Amino acid sequence: MNVNLYINFLSYLGVALLLLIVGVALFAISTPKLKEFHLITEKNVTAAMSLGGKVMGLAIVLGAAAEYSVSLVDMVIWGAIGIVSQIIVFILAEIITIRFSIHKAIEEDNRAVGTLLVSLSLAVGWILAKCLSY
Repeated sequence: MNVNLYINFLSYLGVALLLLIVGVALFAISTPKLKEFHLITEKNVTAAMSLGGKVMGLAIVLGAAAEYSVSLVDMVIWGAIGIVSQIIVFILAEIITIRFSIHKAIEEDNRAVGTLLVSLSLAVGWILAKCLSY
C-alpha cells in the first residue's frame, strides 16, 4: 500500500477546497454591491444561480489546475490565476451589459439573467480549464 498516494490525494483535495472557499470569498469582496448570500436567504433564485455558477466555474478551473499541475505550488499558482480570471470576466460582464445592470437583475430575481450568468460562469470555467492543459 502506497501511503504517499493517499497523502497526495488529501493534499490536493484540501488545497483545492481551500482555493474554492478563497475564490468564493474573493468574489464576494470584489462585488460588494451584490449581496448574494443575503439574497439567497431571502429565497432569491437568481442569486443562487449566479453564486452556484461561480462555484461551478471555479471548480472546473481548480479541477484542471489539480489535474495538470506538477506540484501543489503549481496548482496554487494556476488555481489563483483561474480565480482572478473568473472574477475579471464577471466584472467585465457587468460593464459590457450596459443595457441592464446584472446587479439589479439579480436583486430583482430575473431568472433569465441568472441562466445567462450560470452559462457564462461555466463557459469561462471550461475555457480557462482548457487553457491550463499544457
